[in-house]
Amino acid sequence: MKKLPDTETNHKVSRARKRVEEIKGFYQHLLAYCLFTPFTIFINYKTYWDYKWFWYSVISWGIAVAIHGFIVFVHKGKFGRKWEERKIQEFMRKEENKWN
Repeated sequence: MKKLPDTETNHKVSRARKRVEEIKGFYQHLLAYCLFTPFTIFINYKTYWDYKWFWYSVISWGIAVAIHGFIVFVHKGKFGRKWEERKIQEFMRKEENKWN
């Protein structure tokens, strides 16, 4: 295993920390949604159960959580930094092979 220069190591550590914060933020968002949903159903049940208004908040917030999950796990996972780095390496190899 090759030893990385300190600046490169620091850059990788800061990117890893940022990624952990993004994932942590998603799980906090999901937890808040899971705690808020039963609370809104309960409030709707206690106030006026004939009109199920809790669906508006549950569905809209659920869509927001799904988008947040997509951004954190799919978008930044599949087409994020790693994908960019792979593409850069691929283009660099192609350019190097052109000159050889």
